[in-house]
Amino acid sequence: MMKAINIRLILAAAIIATGSASWAVDGSGATGEEKLERDVIKTETGDLTITCIGHGTLMFEYQDKVIHVDPVGREADYTKLPKADLVLITHEHGDHLDPKALALVRQEQTQIVLTKTCAEKVRSGIVMKNGDVRTVLGFKIEAVPAYNIVHQRSNGQPFHPKGRGNGYVVTFGKTRVYIAGDTENTPEMKKLKKIDIAFLPMNLPYTMTPAMVADAARAFKPKILYPYHYGRTDPKELVRLLKDAGDIEVRIRKLQ
Repeated sequence: MMKAINIRLILAAAIIATGSASWAVDGSGATGEEKLERDVIKTETGDLTITCIGHGTLMFEYQDKVIHVDPVGREADYTKLPKADLVLITHEHGDHLDPKALALVRQEQTQIVLTKTCAEKVRSGIVMKNGDVRTVLGFKIEAVPAYNIVHQRSNGQPFHPKGRGNGYVVTFGKTRVYIAGDTENTPEMKKLKKIDIAFLPMNLPYTMTPAMVADAARAFKPKILYPYHYGRTDPKELVRLLKDAGDIEVRIRKLQ
């Protein structure tokens, strides 16, 4: 009996240490409800709640504001998720831009930040080019180039050409969060400064290998690193590659 109690205590301590929990999307407690992983990050200006919806799709909650990133209907039932104050769209591919999901989270006052190409499919958005910096709803947003250097289609064109896609650095009070979008370990990424939390894509052949992610992480040193958009890539390989990088905490969530 004592052994069983000790095991339960160890498991409980592990949950508290990671800050991860399952979140009932509809809040009803009904049988069969969808659950998503959620982390609560303590910041100097309040809690930042990160909901890991799936693939490249995320949601942030901070000071009564809700930010959806690349909402896509195949990843969650958006009729059961909070409406957006702000939406960030990284690029136009269907696993990142879903007009139907966007319509479900959009309100009259919702602000949408997106690329020029995405704006051809979405009305009334705020277009940001690579390198742009804007403040929207009190959030400083920096558009970071997102593109391929190595991985190409059979015709020799990169999966993500330079200039079309954005990553975004969003500042929550003093906490800087980088959502990279679909990209490789570009020079612009490796020059980033003071990133507290980073989401880096890791699926082949479209984005980065674990080695590329590790290379980028060692360059700009996020305090917390989430591999996301990782498909069939084993995220444990990234943990192995960064095992001696004690200043970077790698958090694995269900973001295939």
